[in-house]
Amino acid sequence: EWFKTQESATVVVDYAHTPDALEKALIACRSHCTGEVWSVFGCGGERDPGKRPLMGHIASELSDHVVLTSDNPRFESPLQIIGEIRSGMTKNPILEEADRAKAIQFAVKTAAPEDYVLLAGKGHESEQLIGHLTEPLSDRLEVTRLLGCKGQGAQHAS
Repeated sequence: EWFKTQESATVVVDYAHTPDALEKALIACRSHCTGEVWSVFGCGGERDPGKRPLMGHIASELSDHVVLTSDNPRFESPLQIIGEIRSGMTKNPILEEADRAKAIQFAVKTAAPEDYVLLAGKGHESEQLIGHLTEPLSDRLEVTRLLGCKGQGAQHAS
C-alpha cells in the first residue's frame, strides 16, 4: 500500500519481514524511484535472530538510507535487536530509534518528494508487542496522520 502527497516522498507500507521479502520490496521501490530509497524496519523479538544481520545487509546494500527501529520486540531489548541488525550492515544507519512512530516520522519528514520510503515488517498490523504490553501502532495510520492524506492506491511491493 502506498501514500503520496505533492510535497511528500512516496511511502510504501509493506509486511516484508523476511530477508527475501525485504529484498523484493526494496528492488520494487528502486524500480519506481527517481530519488533515493529509504528503508525503515526492525526484526521481531523472539523470532529467528539469525536473519537479523542478513536483513541489515540487504537494507544497507539496496537502500540509500536505513532507519532501524522496533518491530514487535516482545521480551527482547529493542536496542539489542537493532544492534544485531546493524552487525550485518555495510554502512551505518542514518538513525536508530526504538520508538517506531518516531522512526517513521523522521524518515517521512526527512525524505525528499522524489524519494521512496519503505516501511517494512508490520504491513497491516495495528499493534506493537512490547513485553507484556500490546500497544496500538499502525504504520498506515502513522503515515496518514503525518501526511494528512488517505491511501492513494494499493501497490504490493513484495
